[in-house]
Amino acid sequence: MAKAKQGDRVNVHYTGKLDDGTVFDTSVGSEPLQFTIGEGEVIQAFEKAVVGMNPGELKTIKIMANEAYGLHREELIMVVDRVRFPANFQLEVGQHLQIRQEDGNLFFVTVADVSAANVTLDANHPLAGKDLTFDMQLVGVV
Repeated sequence: MAKAKQGDRVNVHYTGKLDDGTVFDTSVGSEPLQFTIGEGEVIQAFEKAVVGMNPGELKTIKIMANEAYGLHREELIMVVDRVRFPANFQLEVGQHLQIRQEDGNLFFVTVADVSAANVTLDANHPLAGKDLTFDMQLVGVV
């Protein structure tokens, strides 16, 4: 059995959990995650943990926030005037939106708060500032 190495295309089953045990994502019960080691398709620390694993091997790793989706950055939270949204547009806390910048680029935000006058948008990744634990199994090298 060959160990996973740089450049290999691998299949990995995983369950991602927060420190309080909340599962934020899992491949269990569906297709395993497939990626090429070294291509930057997944969090670098996750990718690094797969290197050296044998097919069938199980591992649990903890990835600190700064090595996962980064620290939560206050400068990525913005309060915008409610009138910048169409009057009939329903806004709800937790809703994910795509916002077009003046230069035409799109970025994703989460609605953090809604009032009659303002909407607070958070451009941080939803997992920013959180340490992540992954239970993982290398299913195979393809």
